[in-house]
Amino acid sequence: MLNTKNLSPLQLSLYTAFLLSMPISFGFYFLKPNALIALTAFCLTFLGSYLLIKYTLEKFIYRKIKLIYKFIYQTKATLREETYYKYILPQKSIDDVRDDVEKWATQRKEEIEKLKSNEAYRKEFLQNLAHEFKTPIFAIQGYVDTLLDGALENQAVNRKFLENAARNVDRMVTLVNDLDEISRLESGEQPLVRKNFIIQDLIRDVYETLSIKISKKNITTSIKKGCEQPVWVTADKEKIHQVITNLVSNAVKYGKENGNIVASIYQTDEQRVLIEISDDGIGISEEHLDRIFERFYRTDRGRSRDVGGTGLGLAIVKHIIEAHNQTIHVRSKVDVGTTVGFTLDTLKSTGYKL
Repeated sequence: MLNTKNLSPLQLSLYTAFLLSMPISFGFYFLKPNALIALTAFCLTFLGSYLLIKYTLEKFIYRKIKLIYKFIYQTKATLREETYYKYILPQKSIDDVRDDVEKWATQRKEEIEKLKSNEAYRKEFLQNLAHEFKTPIFAIQGYVDTLLDGALENQAVNRKFLENAARNVDRMVTLVNDLDEISRLESGEQPLVRKNFIIQDLIRDVYETLSIKISKKNITTSIKKGCEQPVWVTADKEKIHQVITNLVSNAVKYGKENGNIVASIYQTDEQRVLIEISDDGIGISEEHLDRIFERFYRTDRGRSRDVGGTGLGLAIVKHIIEAHNQTIHVRSKVDVGTTVGFTLDTLKSTGYKL
């Protein structure tokens, strides 16, 4: 039996005209058994019914459907869309139209949810940004007001107050610089200067650069056993240095006294290498893992502003890695430690030669 579920308007018109013509022609033949009269009745009924039904479908039903499509696209129809409305749309079945509308509705729902999420994120970001600036500004204001009220003549406190104000100015400058860097990374204004280098050497250089901070907590830094073999990568060396510096700095901040920081390097395939920085510190609760790369996002008291920083370090890390068209991930467990890993292109995958 003919499946009428997915008929186009033309097919539906033909099918309906045929069904109407058959009983009428049989009726004529029953009243007057003349094959020519019955055939003529069939042809006239079929042609008339077909034209009437087709006209009704196209001029009334599909005109409404065309308005629905115009509403979906919410724009003045282009020449291409007008061609679609004129030639392609009439060939679609009602079920096809329903599927298109359902897809559009689903897409709009997703867009609305995304807009709501972005709006919530924007509000939270502005609140955090205001708080980050408010703290040093109020501190500077307090020190300056105190100095102007007479403490400037007090040799015992004036230098201390000026030094404290200067530290807060430095904090604001660092915050502005970090925000500016993220903005330039997002807009693509910071082009990547790709170089070939050994990733283990870069990690050792970061360890040496942060050696004073590391030694204060008596933390042991190392490259995992079995990962010492030099691995060449191609990337922006300065930016990857910043990535590893931020990750190791976080591992020091939230690592425990006499703890360990271990760097691991794995050749995942001929295209990429995986670099992981692990600590055995306080860890991160599971509910925070999806958000730690957001700007200013703080997790718990152990990761509060008391440990310093602008709250933008991991956001910068994420943007740098994504600018390299690579991925970054985090694994963590409270009181066990945290591992942050990212991928880079190997030298082999680029086709470069040493």
